[in-house]
Amino acid sequence: MSDYENGTPASSAYQLVRERLQHEQFRWVVTGVAGFIGSNLLQALLELGQQVVGIDNFLTGHRHNLDQVRELVGAGAWRGFELIEGDIRDLAVCRQACDRADYVLHQAALGSVSRSMAEPLLCNDINVAGYLNMLDAARLAGVRRVVYAASSATYGDHPGLPKQEQHIGLSLSPYALTKHVNELYAGVYARCYGLDSIGLRYFNVFGPRQDPAGAYAAVIPLWVSAMIAGRDIEIHGDGETSRDFCYVGNTVQANLLGALSDNRAAVNQVYNVALNARTSLNELYLLLHELLAERHPHLHDCRPAYGPFRDGDVRHSQADISKAVNLLGYAPTHDLRRGLKQALRWYEQHLRA
Repeated sequence: MSDYENGTPASSAYQLVRERLQHEQFRWVVTGVAGFIGSNLLQALLELGQQVVGIDNFLTGHRHNLDQVRELVGAGAWRGFELIEGDIRDLAVCRQACDRADYVLHQAALGSVSRSMAEPLLCNDINVAGYLNMLDAARLAGVRRVVYAASSATYGDHPGLPKQEQHIGLSLSPYALTKHVNELYAGVYARCYGLDSIGLRYFNVFGPRQDPAGAYAAVIPLWVSAMIAGRDIEIHGDGETSRDFCYVGNTVQANLLGALSDNRAAVNQVYNVALNARTSLNELYLLLHELLAERHPHLHDCRPAYGPFRDGDVRHSQADISKAVNLLGYAPTHDLRRGLKQALRWYEQHLRA
């Protein structure tokens, strides 16, 4: 059984997609393939016998992610993978990757609100100019469909909860703005050139191979690595900031459903990818503490510290996933607790000194 189901039946739509891929081979491009989500997509596709061309410049991706995928899928499946070590800001690299490709799963981005605040020009260069290179290379190559990583950050200052795709506010960071521009360009390429695409607004994805190091690490790997190592945890603000945390297996499902959907009404749309659940940072800390304390006794007396709010952060986030459920057949296989149990096994194995 695939790690992405973990004992929970997949949706009928996802099961049909998986069965189709087990009998039919396509050529896929995965950008940011050595990153967290990219490497999980690579693993899923190779396990299903697909051919994958990956692009990565290793700015934020890691070679050890690819090494782990190779070990997990085995030598036979690994022969279906070709790595292009290059940058999506180089149009020639994008065209090389898209040659003879059927589908593009575009994950490459400078994916951090706080880093975009520090480096807005770099964020725009990668997330807008690089994205446009991939979109145009896919158009010229006759790719069947582009599925691209959009973001919940696009909702900006819109106060409504849960977030619905048609209602967005003003961008609160350069990163959020670049992700909104991605959606606008996808719409233009659909109308002007007939290029099919689907955007997936990810909500706080977590799971194996998410990097716990560096100044811009996401909260779950950052806290897990700190807790295992006995370092202090700092919560930004009062801890009541909330997020809709989504295990990476659900994200893999949404990408494959988006790529292979035969429902024409589902194409050239943007979808929330999450759980329609809201978890505060305080609740997240307590859950991680509960799941880790039994095996890490030093955590019994551990308490978090509280610091200032971060610039550009949205206060609350929760996704209405009904559009993805109704049009794509999306049905998450992992809630937060199940996803954390899966992710923690990986972190405990790979963060040991």
